[in-house]
Amino acid sequence: MIRLICCLAVFLAGAAGASPVRIKDLVEFDGVRGNDLIGYGLVVGLNGTGDGIRNAPFTEEIMSNILERLGVNVTGEQFRPKNVAAVFVTAELPPFARVGSTLDVTVSAIGDAKSLLGGTLIMTPLNAADGQIYAVSQGTVIAGGASAEGEGAAVIQGVPTAGVIPSGARVEREVAFEFGTLDVVRLALRTPDFTTASRIETAINSAVGRSVAVMTDAGTVTVDIARTNAPSPAHAIQRLENITVEPQRKARVVVDQRSGTIVLGEDVRISRVAVSQGNLTLRIEEAPIVVQPNPFAEGQTVVVPRTNAEIEEEPGIGLAEVPEGTSLSEVIAGLNALGVSPRDMIDILKSIKAAGALHAEFIVR
Repeated sequence: MIRLICCLAVFLAGAAGASPVRIKDLVEFDGVRGNDLIGYGLVVGLNGTGDGIRNAPFTEEIMSNILERLGVNVTGEQFRPKNVAAVFVTAELPPFARVGSTLDVTVSAIGDAKSLLGGTLIMTPLNAADGQIYAVSQGTVIAGGASAEGEGAAVIQGVPTAGVIPSGARVEREVAFEFGTLDVVRLALRTPDFTTASRIETAINSAVGRSVAVMTDAGTVTVDIARTNAPSPAHAIQRLENITVEPQRKARVVVDQRSGTIVLGEDVRISRVAVSQGNLTLRIEEAPIVVQPNPFAEGQTVVVPRTNAEIEEEPGIGLAEVPEGTSLSEVIAGLNALGVSPRDMIDILKSIKAAGALHAEFIVR
């Protein structure tokens, strides 16, 4: 029997009221940012799960280069190791990282290696977008999965071809950025909003006691830190980032169709609308019949297919009217009380939005 009604889990989130949030949790400070690093290296010491040289010739090339740099002459030699894998190494250089600091790195196979379990990444330089080397990585790879195989079957759990090396890179070069010489700092809002930017401007000016912050646009607030009477820009930012502001959020509904999750804000409103909904159930049952020939008769046993199919309409929601100004959380609570399934609830919300009665940004994932 095939039933065309799926039951999904529903999560309903609606805040009772916005609470003050620190400015440091709402904005990014201009210049205070990380930088992505990438490198290309080798993982050695694998238990026969490395790259096949025929399918990944670049592994043999980089291995030859490394051995020659170590003084081993391998010109004209043929390599067929199974314990080596070519990998990409990625990391993020955090702001204000100093020479000697350590970074966490991620190691990912790029050839046909089956697993990086038990492997060791040999010295790999990490470059930034400007082509300069900012860190060097080396260490034992901690893979996030497991694999096993026999003559006739194989099993894989997780992703054994990718792993991490905690504190696996050491910073060798610092980013040239003199934060202490700044006179003006821009605050970039993670979620641009004119009201939130205006509140940040007002809160900073009130805390400092003079007009040092100016809202440039919905996503930027410019602060003249030279007029904050702080000993240094770092002291000024430390003071500003802990000021609390009540952010303004857009009315938004987020729906995840795969898991049946519905997340909504308190500001979502619905205009006057009528809703009617029902379900269809399709049942298909196979009941084959075996037909045999009579005794002493010539013939073959035949299986005759028999299929029973029916469509049943289950009772749903009758024509229900939603009054003007009702919040979506109240509508969801009412639908839950009526026993509406998550999939049907998502369809109802889509239809209300299509009718122009749902006054919020509707995001479907």
